[in-house]
Amino acid sequence: MQKMLQAEIWTIAQTREGCAVLLRPRGKNVAVPIFVGQLEVQSILIGKEGISLPRPLTHDLFIQLIDSLNLALERAEIHELKNNTFHARLVITGGEYGRENPLILDSRPSDAFGLAARRKCPIFISADIVKETGIPLDFFINALDETSPVTKSDLSPLEEEHQRLVDQLNKAVDAEDYERAAEIRDILKEMMGDDGI
Repeated sequence: MQKMLQAEIWTIAQTREGCAVLLRPRGKNVAVPIFVGQLEVQSILIGKEGISLPRPLTHDLFIQLIDSLNLALERAEIHELKNNTFHARLVITGGEYGRENPLILDSRPSDAFGLAARRKCPIFISADIVKETGIPLDFFINALDETSPVTKSDLSPLEEEHQRLVDQLNKAVDAEDYERAAEIRDILKEMMGDDGI
């Protein structure tokens, strides 16, 4: 049987290759970097910070759905690494799905993180994946000190994301890409709960 380790989202880092969720198994001095898209990062951060948006994002909609069916998201698992792609699954119980026969849904890791952040449920990762892909925490700490390949900041991840979006908004306005600017403005409004920027 596959050994699973409970883990936590240690941090989300901006690297040369993109955004990485650094998943740290409890009691271990390593983290597994799992790269996710920028929109998924926003959703994970919104979930972690407990920000309430006026309109539900996709992850919020999924949570509403399982709640309305009297189901519970028990845990998220990163269970497989195949062809350099991490595979996740959601373990759901309730109704006809007991702890002995839960509903298992295939998921992208980014979606699993977004949902787990909202539900505050545990995240597990395969011990084999940690052994294969875990990187010592010192590497990340040193990279932060050197500001390469991870961007160092005194801002919280949510503040960093807000600043990044403001920069994108300014670029979109400068390029007269008003449709993109409107999309970014709407995301910023939702993140900040404001009526304006």
